[in-house]
Order: sequence, then structure tokens, then C-alpha cells
Amino acid sequence: MSTKNLPSTFDYLLPESLEGLHRESLEWLQTVAFWQDETRFFTSLLEGAKTPKPKGIDTSEMLRDLDRLHQMLFEYLAEEIREHEHVLSRIEKGVKGIADEKYRDTHRSLKEKMTRFNSDFRAFKSLVFSYARDSNAFRT
Repeated sequence: MSTKNLPSTFDYLLPESLEGLHRESLEWLQTVAFWQDETRFFTSLLEGAKTPKPKGIDTSEMLRDLDRLHQMLFEYLAEEIREHEHVLSRIEKGVKGIADEKYRDTHRSLKEKMTRFNSDFRAFKSLVFSYARDSNAFRT
């Protein structure tokens, strides 16, 4: 007896509306803006650290560098989302040569980036908080 592979439940779902994808993109922009605010807070927190420089690796400087890197990545990600929204605007205006499916593929790709970046940023935050807690950097 042979077995037959059944399609995944995803195959039965209707594609989300362009309006729904637009709302999700706007939420992403808000999330990126929030991450930027958090990163500015971390910079301020790290600059206020009162720790002697340990021998070897300067953890506070490493964290500041990661903080600056995140700011650059946020700007890049936000710009990518804004460009994505611009394509949606052109689709809605009926501009020829723009495929709805390509927009959806790009949206899926951006969603994956947001998920990965969220995970990475949580790990970064954990590192900052561990540094602050373990270094006694912020005790008077």
C-alpha cells in the first residue's frame, strides 16, 4: 500500500489581503522605531557605566559597537520596509509591470528578517542586561 502525502494546511489558506500586508508592514516600522529607542537607551546606559576597564576585552566597548551596528541595521531594515510599501502603492495605483506575487514574496522575506532580527535583538538585550547586572556598573 502506498501512502499519499497530503498538502499542508497552509495550502488551503487564502492569501492575506494587500491591506493586511500593508498593516503588517506599518507594524514593522513601529517595531523598528521602538528598537531604535531601546538602542538609544542602551547607549545611554552603557555610557553611564562606572566600571574600571577589565584586562583583555573591553566588554562595554564591544556592547557599544553592537549598539551602533544595530542602529545601522535598523535604518537599513526600515528603508527596506518603506520601499516595500512604495511598491504596494504602485500596485494599488495599477502601475503596469508590478506583480502582486512578487510583492507577496518580498513581504514573506521581510517577515523572516523581522523574526530573525527580533530573536537576535532579544539576545543582545540579554547581553546588555547581564553586563549591567554582573559588572556592578550602575551601583553608586
